[in-house]
Amino acid sequence: MSLSMKTTSGGIDNYRMFINGEFKDSVSGETINVESPTNEEVIYTVPKGNTEDAILALETAQAAQKAWAATPAVKRGEILAKFADLIRENREELATILVREMGKTYSLALGEVDVSADFINFPAQAARRLEGDILPSDLPNEHIMIHKVPYGVTVGIAAWNFPLALSCRKIGPALTTGNVMVVKPPSVTPVAVLALGELALKAGIPPGVLNLVTGGGSTMGEELVTNKITRLVTMTGSTPTGQEIFRKAAERLTAVRLELGGKAPFILLSDGDVDKAVEAAVVSRHLNSGQVCTCPERFYIHDAVYDEFLSKYCEAVSKLTIGDPMDESTDIGPKVNAHETTQLEKVVNAAVEAGAKVAVGGKRPEGQQFEKGHWYEPTVLTECTNDMAVMRDEVFGVVSPIMRVSSYDEALELANDSDFGLAAFLFTRDMRLIQRAVLELEFGEIYVNRPMGEQRQGFHNGHKLSGTGGEDGKYGMDNYLEKKTMYVNFSE
Repeated sequence: MSLSMKTTSGGIDNYRMFINGEFKDSVSGETINVESPTNEEVIYTVPKGNTEDAILALETAQAAQKAWAATPAVKRGEILAKFADLIRENREELATILVREMGKTYSLALGEVDVSADFINFPAQAARRLEGDILPSDLPNEHIMIHKVPYGVTVGIAAWNFPLALSCRKIGPALTTGNVMVVKPPSVTPVAVLALGELALKAGIPPGVLNLVTGGGSTMGEELVTNKITRLVTMTGSTPTGQEIFRKAAERLTAVRLELGGKAPFILLSDGDVDKAVEAAVVSRHLNSGQVCTCPERFYIHDAVYDEFLSKYCEAVSKLTIGDPMDESTDIGPKVNAHETTQLEKVVNAAVEAGAKVAVGGKRPEGQQFEKGHWYEPTVLTECTNDMAVMRDEVFGVVSPIMRVSSYDEALELANDSDFGLAAFLFTRDMRLIQRAVLELEFGEIYVNRPMGEQRQGFHNGHKLSGTGGEDGKYGMDNYLEKKTMYVNFSE
């Protein structure tokens, strides 16, 4: 990628927003510092956009929408497929940005770039398969035709843990279905998303169809959500933020799609494969330093296999390596910022005060390399109870609170005793219990005998306070389309 989207001074790259096919500073000229979670140094700046910048982006999108919607779907798909190819071609540079701004390991960052390209390419390849319906009428010489049409101007708001992937997860289906989009990445990890601007230009996405803006939630974010131009808001992030967006959008009855927090239960029953469960738990709980909404956040282990699981799990967790996220041997990088690390520390200390025991970790790591940055050891807690905050509130980090259970029914009751309903894990060979779990576990995504990781053709959605709507696959694309019913009478 070239330097057209940024300038460099004093070793700091200064990125610009992408509006109407051009790279722009904020109207105010103010900027936001982006710090490295590894050493706390300022490594980037991005514009601190405000209400004026938000309105400019929305008006630009509105002006581009009709022409984009009128573009044949197959042509839109071709442009987006090229966009996906360009993301892949620049995977190393994009991955390096993700490591620097977010702290994830380089191998995971490469994976995020690949997934981001997939999130664009999957809907692009489905452009020819957008469908409506023709239904029989009760009247003679009449057809009922249900068309699916784009909302128009959509707003995408992404979380900081997978900023590039979560943005592309919205961009792909939104643009394929004929919408235009203004994307606001999180202020703490905005740069990889802003870097998409140049690739959008090269791919031939028309000016105004995709806009990338940065700024505060109370200024730019609120304007994007409440402005009358906005017809749909799709957001991935915390439940409190999602609830606030829902309230703000309600004033104009703007459509809202929310993918929010989770508190995934991990259930291992007496007949489950312990080794497979341990392997899946280690990968799923510690990926991205535990900063994944579908991570297992509470463990319900059957008495019959509890001791074996705990011993093997603690041994595996103890071997995980914390360190430089660019080092191939590193398993766990830093947390994204000081606030997240402090919150993790508080919830572990509160659990210990309430009676939990630390089996592994439980503190910040020691050593000169950890004096700067936001680090926390992978932690295993035993003797937990379901009323502890560590078992009830989302803990976005490498902490595994574990409880004993004596049956599937007990595990089911404890798992469902939660305000969240995003993901769940179940390990058992009993197909009767697996089929029961399909009906009885109150979660939108259930992993049976495998680690986490949704696929593009599936549907990623949450129940309860974990969200509304959903993403991926044909059902995710349908979220970007409104239905228009036509009664066509052709009697003479």
